[in-house]
Amino acid sequence: MNADGDAAMTFAQLHAGQCLRGLVPGQDVTLIAIEPIDEGVFEIFYREASGVSGARTVTDADFVQVEVLSDADTAPAFDADPDEFRLAAEALRIQYAALYDPMVAVNSSDVDPLPHQIRAVYEELLPRLPLRFLLADDPGAGKTIMAGLYIKELILRSDCERAIVVAPGGLVEQWREELATKFDLRFEVFNRQMIDDAHGRNVFADHNRLIARMDQISRNEDLMEQLSEVNWDVAVVDEAHRMSAHYSSWAGEVSETKRFKLGRLLSETAHNLLLMTATPHAGKEEDFQLFMSLLDRDRFEGQYRQGVHRTDTKGLMRRMVKEDLLTFEGKPLFPERRAYTVAYELSPAERELYDLVTDYVRTEMGRAERIAQAGDRKRGNNVGFALTVLQRRLASSPEAILRSLERRQRRLEDRLRELTRIQETANPAEKEQSAARFDAQLPSLSIHDYEDMDLETTDSERLQFETKVEYVVDRATAAQTIPELHTEITTLEDLIRIAYKVRRLDDDKKWVQLRTILDEQLLAGDGTGAARKIIIFTEHRDTLDYLDQRISAQLGRSDAVVRIHGGTSREERMAAREKFTHNPDTVVLLATDAAGEGLNLQRAHLMVNYDLPWNPNRIEQRFGRIHRIGQREVCHLWNMVAKDTREGDVFTRLLSKIEQMSVAYNGNLFNVLGDDDAFQERSLRDLLIEAIRYGDRPEVKAKLDRIIDAGVRDGLDEMLAEKALHPEMFSALDLDEVRARMEKARERRLQPGYIAAFFLSAFERLGGQVRKREKGRYEITRVPTRVIDIARRLNRWAPVADQYERITFELHLTHPEGQPPATLIAPGQPLLHAVIEATIEDLGSALRHGTVLVDRRSQQAEVPALMYTVEQRITNSAPGTDTVSHHFDYPILEPDGTVTVSVAPPYLDYDAPQPGEAAAITSILNDEWVKGNHEKTVRANSYRSGMQPRMEEIRARLEIEVARTCKQVKERLLAEINHWDREYNRLEDLERAGTIGRVRAETAHAKARQLEKRLERRGHELALHTKLVAVPGVIRSAALIVPSRLIEAESGQETPARTRATEEVERRAVEAVLAAERAIGRNPVEMPRNNPGYDIRSTDDEGRIHYIEVKGRLEGSETFAVTTNEVTFAQTQGERHRLVLVQVSPEGAADDRLRYVTGAFTHIGPSTTTRSFTEEWRDYWTRGGPPR
Repeated sequence: MNADGDAAMTFAQLHAGQCLRGLVPGQDVTLIAIEPIDEGVFEIFYREASGVSGARTVTDADFVQVEVLSDADTAPAFDADPDEFRLAAEALRIQYAALYDPMVAVNSSDVDPLPHQIRAVYEELLPRLPLRFLLADDPGAGKTIMAGLYIKELILRSDCERAIVVAPGGLVEQWREELATKFDLRFEVFNRQMIDDAHGRNVFADHNRLIARMDQISRNEDLMEQLSEVNWDVAVVDEAHRMSAHYSSWAGEVSETKRFKLGRLLSETAHNLLLMTATPHAGKEEDFQLFMSLLDRDRFEGQYRQGVHRTDTKGLMRRMVKEDLLTFEGKPLFPERRAYTVAYELSPAERELYDLVTDYVRTEMGRAERIAQAGDRKRGNNVGFALTVLQRRLASSPEAILRSLERRQRRLEDRLRELTRIQETANPAEKEQSAARFDAQLPSLSIHDYEDMDLETTDSERLQFETKVEYVVDRATAAQTIPELHTEITTLEDLIRIAYKVRRLDDDKKWVQLRTILDEQLLAGDGTGAARKIIIFTEHRDTLDYLDQRISAQLGRSDAVVRIHGGTSREERMAAREKFTHNPDTVVLLATDAAGEGLNLQRAHLMVNYDLPWNPNRIEQRFGRIHRIGQREVCHLWNMVAKDTREGDVFTRLLSKIEQMSVAYNGNLFNVLGDDDAFQERSLRDLLIEAIRYGDRPEVKAKLDRIIDAGVRDGLDEMLAEKALHPEMFSALDLDEVRARMEKARERRLQPGYIAAFFLSAFERLGGQVRKREKGRYEITRVPTRVIDIARRLNRWAPVADQYERITFELHLTHPEGQPPATLIAPGQPLLHAVIEATIEDLGSALRHGTVLVDRRSQQAEVPALMYTVEQRITNSAPGTDTVSHHFDYPILEPDGTVTVSVAPPYLDYDAPQPGEAAAITSILNDEWVKGNHEKTVRANSYRSGMQPRMEEIRARLEIEVARTCKQVKERLLAEINHWDREYNRLEDLERAGTIGRVRAETAHAKARQLEKRLERRGHELALHTKLVAVPGVIRSAALIVPSRLIEAESGQETPARTRATEEVERRAVEAVLAAERAIGRNPVEMPRNNPGYDIRSTDDEGRIHYIEVKGRLEGSETFAVTTNEVTFAQTQGERHRLVLVQVSPEGAADDRLRYVTGAFTHIGPSTTTRSFTEEWRDYWTRGGPPR
């Protein structure tokens, strides 16, 4: 039937261009074509409101469900309520906020991004579709912020429903917290309970936003299989360098770690893949290229061969080192950092204790080595581990070694008693079994385990591990008989006696050095009155307790010190960080490496390594806690080393060598030296153990010195070689370009003004109750049930509350001091999302019907015009079909066919008709031009003036990128094809001669042919990326704009003379402001007549844009009018907005006066009504001042 209820129509009577309801459930479609294929059977081709085309076969019997809403030549009725039209139009604009505000994620998140972060997200990540990218900026550059902005932008662009973040276990909670607090993104941490709740279903399919531990997934075959069955819109991998692989010596076969296989799986199942690491290149180019194959397998196919492969990483990665990172003012982002070696001499008593304990450790290590060589590797490793930890505690503090020796003596005495009892009562078989059982009870540990406690370790696992360490250190012994155990216990008793003597003499030289640092750095102060803060790292809990006691006594108060160690829960850790950061009385943080991971502690700029870690990476990780974004002070690090001790000699040599070369690498070499083979295929840990065992031999000491010197030199060479081999990965930062991008985006911000104006009106219309509280803050006392239900339907993981103690639209008002925290209402926030959805459900028809709006501005057209909202979309032809451009245009069509396109919605500046204007408006509505359907004209113009230029711009950019990728893929795959063809010929010759190798000739031939097919397939796929498709534009709304002067003319009220006088006043006002702006050194540009929101855009010498609204009135005028949009735009731009009042003198332009008003409309509450405001001229004039 048709809209008039005529049931006699059939499909045969339909024609192209008609709007139909009921053909496709839940939406209206436009008929493109209809073709009869049999009597009463038709094929219908249509276009949905989104622009997507479809087709279906129907019969006349189906027509009963179809309603013809409008004909091809039918104009909108323009009968919708203006306020409802505007509310629905704003709901649509904010729903697609990312299409209007180019940096909506920045403007709706609790972050203050820096130039390198803006450039990464908006120039490197978002334009690449699909994304395959490695973000490799230095530690502390804020990669989590970049990833959060990227994910939020994709979500707000409707390009991301399913996202997964894969991170080391120790970082997953930090990721969850940062995504929630900074970006209002609710992600779940993957856990065992989810697996249980899945009841056999794919656990990953049930959860759309996940954070997962890298090893939890990669080490579980079942989870890996389930992960392979689902797809993700975005996958982000933190600390991605852990996904490593290397080539084995056998015929170029790849040895893949489980983590690497996880990376490969994500690259196959995620549409967009972002890898993040601060250490992408560990010095081996072939391993680096294998890692990069996670992003593009074809560009990095085969084992790297120098001179053959020339693949670069342009377009696939970015690396910015700390020295290149700048603030918007052009200042270095990271302050200078300085490291000092504090070498101290042991007291005579300490020297005696050191020598005796070291002799004990050396002797027992020799026995442990013999046990391992005899076949009991577990026991040998455990004893070696326990003795190494004892030696490290000896270097840590007298208290740590005393406590460890006492615990060990007690546990070995317990064992001795047990063995003696068994010896006296048991038979020989039971005696042997009991000894074996005792060793079997010990967990298997090695010193490698101790060093490998890393970011993958959770709080509970770290606590469990520390408990295991204590268990083994206290009990593992090389003694195999009762006499041997007696002898060891006697040795321990002697050592404990000496340790007590050291304590009694109270001559701890290491503590004396630390006390001096504390006196000079904390107690002396810096002259400003601000509390200076210091972090002290130790490796052992006993030392931490010891220092806590001594520092508290020195500073005279117990609250001066807070502590973080492996047994500290995440909640306690965060509380300690808050206290250390904000309490001026808390000046010392004592920490083990549990604080070296996942905590940002830039409130301090002083750090002491009381114990040096045996992995140099840890030094860099620790220093990175304070040397990061937000740090404004020079950072100082003191490394404490005991002179003339075996470990101390190694550290002293290493640190002095690094200090010599600090100019060349600025401290970053610690990362390189942390590799397991950094010192001539050996780790620092191995060198330290050798020094403990054999460092008293001159030839061993000389050899170790040579190895350390070579390791530092080679490490520096590797860093320089990486830069030489991949200069393209090191990005420069064009500050002017980033500033210009941000300034350009600023004009299109929706937060806070437009969001507030829409939300408050729409929420109250839906039955919500909201009260104004403190300035810019509100209380919601009731959220309608319907809104809560819609929110649950949209995203069950982001529920909406039924009340909110405080909400705000301004970021700086979310956590004001002394007031309750407020929820930020911004794009992406669930409550706002639900209100938008409900508004469009209720008022969407107002957009289709259209409305009449009146232009009451002083500068207005002379004829009516039609204003449209046109949605335009450009896609590529690649598999998966990415939307490469999606935007709204606002064309205005005049009767003579002139079309002007606005990027801002013009309806914001127009008013609702008044009752007395009805007759004049009815007359205009009856005009033949107004009654015509002009949608084709508008869509065609939008295509020519908007879509086509955009397509050409996008295609030009894509063609450059695709050509580069194509060239590199072709070079790499052809090199590999030639390699395998040569291998085929060589192997075939060998096989003919009777030599059959591990790889057969036919295998090499098949590999070459497989690569040829891959090359052909990839070339075809890349070509599709540049074949762009313009999806037909969709008219989302229409309105008739009537100039108020035309209404007055129709009513006989307007006179040409008055019009000319008003225009002259406005012209003189604008000219006066342009002159004033030039006089204060800014560059002003006058905006077109129909520009919404402001009249002049003026740029200062630093590139900042100021927006100026000009109001000119004849001298003596008492009022002036301002539109709701001018008010909202001013509130959104804040301190960048100026209202300029120009008093136009009858005596001539020379006597005109002007005043600048900042914060002009802060007293006016948010509103989405279509009414304008009439303001008192004098009130604003008295608030104004000279140009500024």
